[in-house]
Amino acid sequence: MTDDRAAFDAADTAAAGKTVVVSPGVYFIGSHLTFENPVQFEGTIVMPDSQRLACTRNYNLDTYAAAFGSELTGFKKALQVLFYFTDHVTLDLNGRRVELTAPINVAALCGLTSFTTRRALVNGNLVALPGTAWNTQSMTAVATYTVSNPSVLTGVANIAAIPVGARISGTGVGREVYVTSKNVATSTINLSRPLWAAAGTRTFTFDRYAYMLDFSGFTELTRFQIKEVEFSCGGIASGINLATAGAIFDVSECMFGLVKDRAITSTGEGCQDLHIDRCQFFAADQGQPAQNRVSMVFNANANDIKIRNNRASRFGNFGVVAGSGAIFLGNHFFGGDDVLLNGIRRAGVVLTLANSKTFFTGNYVDNYFIELSNEHDATPTFGSEYSFGGLTITGNIFICQHTAPWFSWIVVTPRGPGHFISGLTVTSNVCSARGEDIDRVESIDTSYATLAFNSFRNVNFEQNTFNGVVQRAVSPMLVEHIQNTASDTWAVNSNNLLPFGGRARNVTAVVAEGAITNAAGTAQFVAPYTQVEQGAGGQFANLKWPTPVKGRVQVTLRVDNPV
Repeated sequence: MTDDRAAFDAADTAAAGKTVVVSPGVYFIGSHLTFENPVQFEGTIVMPDSQRLACTRNYNLDTYAAAFGSELTGFKKALQVLFYFTDHVTLDLNGRRVELTAPINVAALCGLTSFTTRRALVNGNLVALPGTAWNTQSMTAVATYTVSNPSVLTGVANIAAIPVGARISGTGVGREVYVTSKNVATSTINLSRPLWAAAGTRTFTFDRYAYMLDFSGFTELTRFQIKEVEFSCGGIASGINLATAGAIFDVSECMFGLVKDRAITSTGEGCQDLHIDRCQFFAADQGQPAQNRVSMVFNANANDIKIRNNRASRFGNFGVVAGSGAIFLGNHFFGGDDVLLNGIRRAGVVLTLANSKTFFTGNYVDNYFIELSNEHDATPTFGSEYSFGGLTITGNIFICQHTAPWFSWIVVTPRGPGHFISGLTVTSNVCSARGEDIDRVESIDTSYATLAFNSFRNVNFEQNTFNGVVQRAVSPMLVEHIQNTASDTWAVNSNNLLPFGGRARNVTAVVAEGAITNAAGTAQFVAPYTQVEQGAGGQFANLKWPTPVKGRVQVTLRVDNPV
């Protein structure tokens, strides 16, 4: 009960480089305490939550667990002081298991809202213990949304009860939209992303997930790293909630086990230049049919994320990305289930910025698809912005098994009319359907709108390998056309094999194979001109000859204007 701070300071001063030994007993320390010398705890200490213990010569979980007689309390106090001077930038958990009884609000724990210096948490296991503290906070409320103010909900009923960081769902709300802040006095909520079709007054649902480490209380957090930490979510907790803003949050060589809702969430823009490297993720709902799963590995709202060499098992989605400049390299994410006929599959990665400037290279996409969507656009009808594109998909493995035939690995879902594809390269991928064939590798989800095929630009599908795919998309597309009866018009059919069932918009080459002859078999030294986008759906290109002829030609068609 007596504050022993002075005695501890005196012992530290007297040690002069030797080890301070705290003898058995329980000691109260009423204010911040720093050990400049090594310290060994045989007894334990008690400190107010707001006061810090800094062990500058042996800063690790072993020391703090001994100091406070508890791994959980020791972890909290060690994590608290990580954001202050300890002469260390890394908190080593010494490979120990720490059992959490409730989410840890890291900003509140350390008493800061902004931190921009590198810090790291490494080498341990965080385990969520069952309890009501992990329950999702869920409620509904009526609010008003206007397109002219796309990042705000107004007139929010019962706003005081809505937690910041809650995910919003409802009619016209895209995936992974969160409450970034609220103003109780004005009954307004700020949104992480605009809503695509929610204009007017309606009811919304708000779900606040419980995260083992919650950094959302930071208005800015930069250069924080978590490495070689296992998050044992136990089917009751989510993993990490990022800061409201910040950059270069790095999660590497970690494992997330039995994630209930989200492994890594960004409710704001603390995901700028997010790095997720060499991690493994396992969903709590992986035993459910794919269409029933609600779990997700990560989402991002800012730019320049790097997602590399990760493995994710049977989540609802792998990631929802609302920024640009993303890199997906060497990941294996699989979303199949045990349904053996006409299985429904989910989007593995959803890109919600139409022109995403993103590349996928060397990934293993297993029973998932990549979806291009503009569901975070308050005015989803095409205007003067960039449309879908800025995407390169190269050297990946795409497989599916026992799926419905309409399944595709690349899906475009326009939320409004007038959109098209501009700048899409799909090359050197291996596409393999097992069990049952699928119709094609790419498709348009026309639930809300379709694409403007006459506006396609710079679309390249080539050098891909197909197995179990009925219609094998390619552009530029080489078509061998044989005309057995002399005619001045040869209709060259793309057979719906141009990407997304698009139009034959250009003919870039016509090469005769053998002689072009008239009806009598006499060689004719003539050349045709072309008519594009002919026939039903613009699937044909006509070769127009100056006189009726017959023969064989190799014709190169494109689904786009190349520039």
